[in-house]
Amino acid sequence: MIAVITGDIVNSRELPSLWIDTLKEALSALPQKNTKWEIFRGDSFQIELPSQQALLISVYLKACMRTIKGADVRLSIGLGKKSKVTTNKVTEANGEAYVNSGEGFDGLKSSKVNLAIKSPSVKFDEDMNLYFKLALIAMDNWSPIASEVVKQTIENQNENQDKIAKISGRSQSSISEALKRAHFSEIMELEKKYRLLVTKTFK
Repeated sequence: MIAVITGDIVNSRELPSLWIDTLKEALSALPQKNTKWEIFRGDSFQIELPSQQALLISVYLKACMRTIKGADVRLSIGLGKKSKVTTNKVTEANGEAYVNSGEGFDGLKSSKVNLAIKSPSVKFDEDMNLYFKLALIAMDNWSPIASEVVKQTIENQNENQDKIAKISGRSQSSISEALKRAHFSEIMELEKKYRLLVTKTFK
C-alpha cells in the first residue's frame, strides 16, 4: 500500500511567478526516504510516498503555497498498490494508487473541494472525505502569515513554540495565536486519526 498525491496550483497564471520556486522548495523539503516527486505540465505535480505520510504532506504543501497571497493548491490522495513495473519517473508509474489519485483529482473541480482521497475502501473514503471537507473550512481560509507559521511548525515538529518563534522571528504569543486561528491542533488530531484509520483499514 502506497499513496500518490496528484496536485496542481489553482489559477497559477494569475499568480506572481515566485509560486514555482515555492512549490519546488516545498517538494524538495519532503522526506527523501521512499518519496519521489515530479512536476509536469507546468503547474501540476505528482508525489509517490508511504500511505501514512500522505495527509501531513498534503497539509504541508497547502501551507507552503498559501504563504503566497491568493495562491492555493488542489490535491488528490490515492491509496492502493503500485504496479510491479519499475520506472524512475513518477509520471510514468502505474498501479492502483496512481489510478485512484488520478480519478480523485478529476473529481475535485466538480466536487468544489481542494482536497480529497480515493482508496480501495468506499467506507474509508466516505469518512475521510467528510473529515477533509470540515478541515478545509479552516485550511482554505489560512492567511499567508498563518500558513507560514503552520509550515514552520510542521518543519520543526519536535520543537516547542519558543524555538519556532526564534526561527520565524516572531514572538511565542504570535505563534500561538496564528496556530489557534489556523485550527492547527484540530487538523493534527485529524492527521493522527488518518494514520490510525489507514493502518486499521488496510492492514
